[in-house]
Amino acid sequence: MSTTRFLLAGFGGQGILFVGKILAYKGLVDERQLSWLPSYGPEMRGGTANCSVILSDEPIGSPIVDRPDVLLAMNLPSLDKYENAVVPGGKIFVDSTLIGRKVARTDVEVYYVPATGMANEKGYTGLANMILLGKIMAVCPDIGERNIEATLHKVISARHQDLYDKNLAAIRLGYEYQD
Repeated sequence: MSTTRFLLAGFGGQGILFVGKILAYKGLVDERQLSWLPSYGPEMRGGTANCSVILSDEPIGSPIVDRPDVLLAMNLPSLDKYENAVVPGGKIFVDSTLIGRKVARTDVEVYYVPATGMANEKGYTGLANMILLGKIMAVCPDIGERNIEATLHKVISARHQDLYDKNLAAIRLGYEYQD
């Protein structure tokens, strides 16, 4: 039986809640139990945003993630706040374009991905979140890339289907990134 607890954190406008929604829908498409709990500060853009997602093969008792297995940090305040909450042996994904410091812990796996820089370089402005999601999918075998196309079709609204290919390309860019 497998359960993975995710904590995704950054500034509003970085797509934190959207990545959480994709992970949750992916769990749904993969026929897993899931919980998605978004949270954001008083400002929609520029305020804090975080999202807790739990994917499990068994029923989930509580949607609260206070000890994540996986932390996605897209800004320094998020890394500072949540680094010590990650379980020993957990994984931390850092947008190294925006976060200059290294993770202090030695009992976790850390992946530094210059996602914002990669997104800007490829013309995928605003898709650093998708690049980081791709890296998470590559590193976390219980997530994997299976069903990602079907998931994106469910999550990306009909009005924004023109962004489907860019989102998928950004995910693949992160999936293939070697740090």
